Amino acid sequence: MKPFRRRFRRNKFCKLCTNGKPDSEKMDYKNPAILSNFMTERGKIIPRRISGNCATCQRMVTKSIKRARQVGLVPFTYIGG
Repeated sequence: MKPFRRRFRRNKFCKLCTNGKPDSEKMDYKNPAILSNFMTERGKIIPRRISGNCATCQRMVTKSIKRARQVGLVPFTYIGG
């Protein structure tokens, strides 16, 4: 029987909130550099449980990424060889 191992789990925190309130100035669809932090290499949106965002900020991120895709700043998917 294997000995019980205790896993260290780091508390996730929202990178977009300042003092407990969402900062909408940080999240803008016109800034693909910030949006790329919340997307995979394939262009998928990273889920909230992995990114550590709060629910309000995750909605802002999703909406911004979708707007940037429509404008053409961010690709829908990456199709590489």
